[in-house]
Amino acid sequence: MHANVYLPEAFLTEMATILPSSLNMEDFIAACQRPLRKSIRVNTLKISVTDFLARAAEKGWQLEPVPWCNEGFWIDADESLVPLGNTAEHMAGLFYIQEASSMMPVSALFQADDAFNSVLDMAAAPGSKTTQIAAKMDNHGVLVANEFSASRVKVLHANIERCGVRNAALSNYDGRVFGGWLPEQFEAVLIDAPCSGEGTVRKDADAMKNWSKQAVISIAETQKDLIESAFHALKPGGVMVYSTCTLSLEENQQVCHHLKQTFGDLVEFDSLADLFPNADKALTEEGFLHIFPQVYDCEGFFVARIRKLGSVTAPEVKKRLGKFPFSKASNKVEQEIAKQLKETLGVTLPENSQVWLRDNDVWLFPSALEPMLSEFKFSRMGIKIAEAHKKGYRWQHQVATALTNGNEANYVELSIDDAREWFMGRDVRPSEQSGKGEVLVKFANDVIGLGKWVGNRVKNGLPRELVRDKNLF
Repeated sequence: MHANVYLPEAFLTEMATILPSSLNMEDFIAACQRPLRKSIRVNTLKISVTDFLARAAEKGWQLEPVPWCNEGFWIDADESLVPLGNTAEHMAGLFYIQEASSMMPVSALFQADDAFNSVLDMAAAPGSKTTQIAAKMDNHGVLVANEFSASRVKVLHANIERCGVRNAALSNYDGRVFGGWLPEQFEAVLIDAPCSGEGTVRKDADAMKNWSKQAVISIAETQKDLIESAFHALKPGGVMVYSTCTLSLEENQQVCHHLKQTFGDLVEFDSLADLFPNADKALTEEGFLHIFPQVYDCEGFFVARIRKLGSVTAPEVKKRLGKFPFSKASNKVEQEIAKQLKETLGVTLPENSQVWLRDNDVWLFPSALEPMLSEFKFSRMGIKIAEAHKKGYRWQHQVATALTNGNEANYVELSIDDAREWFMGRDVRPSEQSGKGEVLVKFANDVIGLGKWVGNRVKNGLPRELVRDKNLF
């Protein structure tokens, strides 16, 4: 039990005034004091849900489906020896440890047969929803993942890299810039807004230590700016999801109503009544989902789906982009790179990507990103696939994580002991094997990296940010 959860009296008084008549404060407080059930989301860029369920059964993991996410499951697993985050399946990117309620915004964005070619994730770190969006897009189109905090961009990139995402472009700005810089560029926008975090006490007993009504109102003003920016960045006919992990009306319904008051009939609220069975238990009169923690035994959360019905004039901005440091590869160069990649590793370049060059570095950008390159400065685009040298190309780690399908012939299979060494950043000596040149590295039939034969040793190519040092599977 989290009986030590801090819930300020002023906060409880506030909750009592907004709690639906079908709920009561005793259940609310009791739910806030219960630890969260652990939940995971299967990464379908790497493995199908069916195949993952078979793996989980072999490991004795007990899974219960999350009703609003086909890839989401509550999980009961013995973590006494190995935490879920240090399992081979997690490190290979087969699943993401993600709170169940936080899976809901992306499910609300991608409904039925929705397919989007350009998506903005305005507040993306640490990457749970970004990687969920990329899986929904099946690595097609372009996904712009923005994060205001520079230190959190590194975590975002590490998760994108682990999960095999190749259609993302990362940026590091205040989300308020997008409406002016990239007006009406995106078919879909997710704004999982920075908030007071009232719904997060079940995982952080001290989340409410600095809570005040004044802070809530102040944060809501920032959220109004962000939702306006997101609306400007959205194409006419496009869909936006606004979500928070908080409960106050000021940060939720009132922010959406502000958008409606600002843009009038161009704003339409889509009802989420049919998002999943029993969604009506959290449905507001506008069709939003306002989720108190006792309703579905998860974090407190808010989700709204908003449609843009027409064009609006975007804010004017003065742009100073500087010289773009990349050049698009010629068809001849791209064909040569594709040929060498196929011959060396058996890997094929995807059709929806383009090769770009920067000095000796070779990058693969999503084709749908090209119209934005002259309009906006990104911190990282696509994936780095190679470094050119005199004798050809030295392939990079993301070739293994983002371009392989597991059927490539040039690979070395590691034992469990060698796999542990690999994930700790060390070279390995697979028993009675030797080879030449670069090679894909597999464990349990999953591609986990890229190495290079040096005699009977495979030199480790794992990026530093993915190296683990203890308590492995």
